[in-house]
Amino acid sequence: MASRYIDIAVNLTDPQWSGSYHGKQRHPSDIEQVLSRAKRAGVQRILITGTSLEESKIALELAKKFSLHCTAGCHPTQTNELDQFEAGPSGYIDGLRALIETDQAEGGSKRIVSVGEIGLDYDRLHFCSKETQQKHLPALLGLGKQFRLPMFLHSRTSEAHHDFVKILREAGWGTKGESWAGGVVHSFTGTKEEVEELVDMGLYIGINGCSLKTEQNLEVVKHIPIDRLLLETDSPWCSITSTHASYALFPEGLPQISDHGIKGRMEPAEVVVIAHLVAKLKGMDVEELSRIVWDNTMRLFPGMQ
Repeated sequence: MASRYIDIAVNLTDPQWSGSYHGKQRHPSDIEQVLSRAKRAGVQRILITGTSLEESKIALELAKKFSLHCTAGCHPTQTNELDQFEAGPSGYIDGLRALIETDQAEGGSKRIVSVGEIGLDYDRLHFCSKETQQKHLPALLGLGKQFRLPMFLHSRTSEAHHDFVKILREAGWGTKGESWAGGVVHSFTGTKEEVEELVDMGLYIGINGCSLKTEQNLEVVKHIPIDRLLLETDSPWCSITSTHASYALFPEGLPQISDHGIKGRMEPAEVVVIAHLVAKLKGMDVEELSRIVWDNTMRLFPGMQ
């Protein structure tokens, strides 16, 4: 049986897929070609990330159009939108709730399989302050609990990790009798100690090119329990370059997928490359790794089956 892959993080709402880079049109929309390349590479499931109320709506439409799946949430760097929303933070949360309710109702597409992207990001505070991110995270977490959907989580920097875990625990995560459907901390770049704490809380760890930059990153990936590992590209971002420590794992060059898109733009097909790199670090055959990761992903996101 040929290896099959799932990319749990594709920013398909990003303008790059429509050919727009920094406000300039460089080429026609090539979303269909991108998805075709992914399919030919063995990528059988794709999760589109919703990073705001409006982008969650767009993500859902794309998921319906291309028979994919998506999340609905608000990225931590965009949580100032809740305060700026005409109906206030509660109105913003109500908007996300209505979107999920409609999709999950009888006759809905059921393409929303996760609440996210939500969490804390202290690496880009020029977009949104710590205080704003912390203030709105509990209500966003509440959506996952209300709908019994797994959560697509973001935690960037060790300081953020401390506050992130604290807020999760205050929300009742891991408390006996509390209803949670699990979650993944995606695009992980933290420490071994952080991996241990998150895994002890029942969370999965998502690995992409940004997770494979430094020698320390590579040691952390080796430390992730195989039954808690998920793979992603976070495309069009997080491409692997020759400066990444992981690049040296294949001295003759990274494994090549059958065909390529725009130079420098990460694509969901390249989750296959991520799989080869992680398999090398784990000392496993990529076929075995892809099978285990497939099972992990379906366990966390049963709506993708």
